[in-house]
Amino acid sequence: MDFYPVHRLVAPILTNVESWPAAGTLPWQRLADEDPSKWAAILDAGLYGALHMQLRQEALSEASHDIAAAADWSALARQLRNGRGMAYIPRIKEAS
Repeated sequence: MDFYPVHRLVAPILTNVESWPAAGTLPWQRLADEDPSKWAAILDAGLYGALHMQLRQEALSEASHDIAAAADWSALARQLRNGRGMAYIPRIKEAS
């Protein structure tokens, strides 16, 4: 996801509209469907959505790299596969 192309497309349109209410609010709902402010609010919400998506993807990518670097996951998998080693305490079943 790349926010910048969305911004390049939407910004010139938004500069032609002085102000707009947030999309979905009562003031927005009261605007006529043809009102440029109503459509500016929709474009602004889409712009925010694109930015949010890009930032979320970047954060998830960074988190995955941090997790991958946090441990030797292959060694941990081998330890789990091979049992608990000396830390294993067998369960004693009660006689019935």
